[in-house]
Amino acid sequence: MNSKLKHRSREITEGPERAPARAMLRAMGLTDEDLEKPFIGVANTASDITPCNVHLDKVAAEVKKGVREAGGVPFEFGTITVSDGISMGTEGMKASLISREIIADSIECASIGERFDGLVTIAGCDKNLPGSVMAAIRLNIPTVFIYGGTIYPGKFEGHDVNIQDVFEAVGKFARGKMTLAELRALECSACPGAGSCAGMFTANTMATVIETLGMSLPGSASIPAEDPRHLSTSRQAGKQVLFLLEKGIRPRDILTKKAFENAITADVAIGGSTNAVLHLLALAKEAGIKLSLDDFERISRKTPHLGDMKPAGRFVMSDLDAKGGVPLLLKTLLEAGLLHGDALTVTGKTLEENLKAIRLDLEAGRDLVRSTKNPIHPEGALVVLHGNLAPDGAVLKLTGSKDLVFNGTARVFDSEEAAFKAVQDKKIKPGDVVVIRYEGPRGGPGMREMLAVTAAIAGQGFGEKVVLLTDGRFSGATRGAMVGHVSPEAEEGGPIAVVNEGDRITLDLPGRKLTLEISEKELSQRLRAWIRPVPRYTTGIFAKYARLFTSASQGAVTTA
Repeated sequence: MNSKLKHRSREITEGPERAPARAMLRAMGLTDEDLEKPFIGVANTASDITPCNVHLDKVAAEVKKGVREAGGVPFEFGTITVSDGISMGTEGMKASLISREIIADSIECASIGERFDGLVTIAGCDKNLPGSVMAAIRLNIPTVFIYGGTIYPGKFEGHDVNIQDVFEAVGKFARGKMTLAELRALECSACPGAGSCAGMFTANTMATVIETLGMSLPGSASIPAEDPRHLSTSRQAGKQVLFLLEKGIRPRDILTKKAFENAITADVAIGGSTNAVLHLLALAKEAGIKLSLDDFERISRKTPHLGDMKPAGRFVMSDLDAKGGVPLLLKTLLEAGLLHGDALTVTGKTLEENLKAIRLDLEAGRDLVRSTKNPIHPEGALVVLHGNLAPDGAVLKLTGSKDLVFNGTARVFDSEEAAFKAVQDKKIKPGDVVVIRYEGPRGGPGMREMLAVTAAIAGQGFGEKVVLLTDGRFSGATRGAMVGHVSPEAEEGGPIAVVNEGDRITLDLPGRKLTLEISEKELSQRLRAWIRPVPRYTTGIFAKYARLFTSASQGAVTTA
């Protein structure tokens, strides 16, 4: 029966003319029996350069066992990763978003080249996750996604800590609120082992989103990396891809407009990373689904914020797992009529059918995921802003007052490094609006995350006394009045390019407005006088992607 599922691999295994290909396959140990089975690619982002991925070879080994048990032949291959947490605040962070594109391209390239019939993708660090799914959509062959899992929190002075605490401690140290010895002790205890950053930061947000989309097994997103259940789930993922192959279920059958609306709902309800906006827009573009910032705003307006998750809340992903994982959130939303229960998933069943099969005590998890009748905020945690400073939109994650109206003085910086130095040198004061520009998809290039700056501001105790806005983006660990993805970006001549030091800027959350307080005539004159700066890079990968990236409002995807 399995030979009938060789929809692509038969091209390299059948017929006298394919003898050379079969000879090479035999050199890797394949038998006559193997050559009659479906070929399944196992895309593994394992790497020694980040704790998010350092353990993924063990995951891949279990996936391959599952593939073999279900009657397929697994072929493991690798792709790159970039550690956001390690490269944060350096030139290296510019490579992060670029890595999403390289991951997608490399998985697509290898899978087409080797004629795989199905695919399992294994991802850990932030850009691995959307990059893997982007490739699956392009290929549109039966695919199961498996997440490498979250790290456990560390312990410091008797309480749980994570990487967010270390970044914010840098700001505390600069203000004299922490000694160097305390900073080192925190550094040495915050990350106790393998897994992706602990809070509802970008990796855990995207794992939540991908499970909600239906591309991973129910309940798998929250399992910690070092939990033994992770290996058994990975083995099941290997089996499941053969099921999808037999049933003819492909990514584009799963990734419908309803699935994307479910994913946005889960993101804004759990208080996920603003990076989910970029990545969902990118995934939708690959799937041919019309999705825009307006969809995020529409859904956020009608969806309550329920998840008491870090960076603004109390809990981390392993805590969510202990209370029922992502199904705890999804059951709560489904019961409130906020999800499309008929959306298809990799189980071959609908989202609603999957959730009915999972027994959970919803009330036992209400400290972590609240009831829709008792939300943290009545609307979702994601806010989309417009105005003369962001004609194409900007994004903010609500971690403080939903009624904030802030009018402040622009402090303008043309790079992240310059802004970070000003913060560390105590040159930023309450009432300032820190403007960081030329850090967008093209201007950076690569749209660096700004956690080093945002954490330093938070660590210095500014809270909502200082606003930051940028055409770059933020880590999922960012909290405070931080506005990212300002579009059009400065490199494209967006209004952020002509903000002057000392200008007045208003952030109006209730009105969803971001306004540069100058006349329309003055703004037009400044824009006409603007001159595009000399490119920061003229050769190599950064120069290439500076030419290829589209706007953040379109997902910062690359042009074909």
